[in-house]
Amino acid sequence: MAAVSATEVKALRDRTGAAMMDCKAALEEAGGDPDKAIEILRVKGQASAAKRSGREASEGVVEAYIHANGKVGALVEVRCETDFVARTDDFREFVREVAIHVAGTNPPPLYVSADQIPDAERDAERRVFEAKAKEEGRPDNVIERIVEGQLAKWAKDVALLEQSHIRSDRYEGKTIEEIRAEIAANTGENVQIARFAVFRVGED
Repeated sequence: MAAVSATEVKALRDRTGAAMMDCKAALEEAGGDPDKAIEILRVKGQASAAKRSGREASEGVVEAYIHANGKVGALVEVRCETDFVARTDDFREFVREVAIHVAGTNPPPLYVSADQIPDAERDAERRVFEAKAKEEGRPDNVIERIVEGQLAKWAKDVALLEQSHIRSDRYEGKTIEEIRAEIAANTGENVQIARFAVFRVGED
C-alpha cells in the first residue's frame, strides 16, 4: 500500500465529505491517486448507503426557518436512526439548511423526491412537452429525447432532492440529495428528509 500524507487525506475529505479513515484507506488502495480514490469511495459509499437505507429512521428533528421579513417560513422534518445523531450540531445544521432552501425557493418544491411525483402528473407533463415539440416541427425521432430531457428538468423544479441548494457558493452547486448523502455517510446513519411545508403571507 502507498503511504499517504495527512494533507492528501484532508484534501480528499474536502472533495468528498467522506470520513478521514475512509479517505486514508481509499488513497492507500488507490496508490495515492486521488481520482481513483474517489471512485473507490463512491463504490463503497453506494454499498453502505444501500445498507443504511433499509434501516429504520425513527428519530430526528423538526426545524422551522422564518425569513427576516417575517413573510416566508418553512417547516422541515428530517429523520435519522438515533437521538444521539439527532442532537449533533452537524445534523441540526443540515436540517436548518434544508429549511432555508425550501423557504428561499420560489416556487417551492412540491415533493421530497422525484419518486413521489404521481404518475398522472408526470404523464400530463409529458403530453404537454410532446405537444409543444410537435408544434415546433421537431422530427419524430428526436421528440422522445427532447421530452425526456424536459421531464428531467421539470423534476428538478418540483422535487426537493433534485435541486441544487440555493446557497450554491457554500455548497459548490451540490444538490440536496448530495448534501443529504454526505451527512448520512458522516453519521453512518440512514438520514431521510421526511416532509416539509412552506408558508407565505397571502398565499394558500
